[in-house]
Amino acid sequence: MSASFPIFAHVWRADAVDHAVAQTVDTAYAALNAVLPGGGWPQGALVEVLQPQAGLYEWGLLAPALAAVQSAQPRQLMVLVGAPCLPFGPALGARQLNMQRMVCVHSKGPALLWATREALQCADVAAVLAWLPDARSAHLRRLQIAAHAHNKLLLVFRPLRAQAESSPAPLRLLLEGVVRDEGNLLVHVLKRRGPPLGAPLLLNTWPPRLAALLAASRERLRRQREEGAPARLPSQVALPVTSPHSPLHALLDRIAHLDHH
Repeated sequence: MSASFPIFAHVWRADAVDHAVAQTVDTAYAALNAVLPGGGWPQGALVEVLQPQAGLYEWGLLAPALAAVQSAQPRQLMVLVGAPCLPFGPALGARQLNMQRMVCVHSKGPALLWATREALQCADVAAVLAWLPDARSAHLRRLQIAAHAHNKLLLVFRPLRAQAESSPAPLRLLLEGVVRDEGNLLVHVLKRRGPPLGAPLLLNTWPPRLAALLAASRERLRRQREEGAPARLPSQVALPVTSPHSPLHALLDRIAHLDHH
């Protein structure tokens, strides 16, 4: 049969992950690459990301891939449409993102959709990130068509309430923050070209320096417990968080000091 009809070899079966995606961007997370069709973020397609609050988890998840896109296409722009707050340059710079090649578009209502479509059609744009809490399925379908037509990396962020709505996005994720030694972000793959994923993925999206400091802090607490010394957690410290001598400020100061060296 395969000799008579070789085209069957290129037919995607719904019970298998579709690895015939034309072009993808490495997510920088091996576990996530392993479950995504094509092994990365699909280029020329809409990726829909749901989360409880805008601005919580998207940069940690996407920064490595976006930095790689900027490195590969240094003259191209990255457009942010409807970002919930102004991106914090030092933090994103520490994640190797070039803020000088980012364009932020602030608007409301239908103008957000218009700006997203215009950005997708621009030859000087490599990727578009759009926060569209009120977009409907028909709106997303038009954006999916535009992303495919212009082969752009498109990521759309929406609230959790959108989970019950239909979506034309080939890839749909839900993000959930956790506090564990192994990681800080659960990624639920709600939709992909392939069978459902039974369990969410646990990723560590902390910046390397912060991850190292947190690991050292956990190790210090472990040794204190083994030696019988009372371990004081940040929540047990009487100083207010706003105090310049609080543990939180000390940790942030150490991170800032490392980032300048």
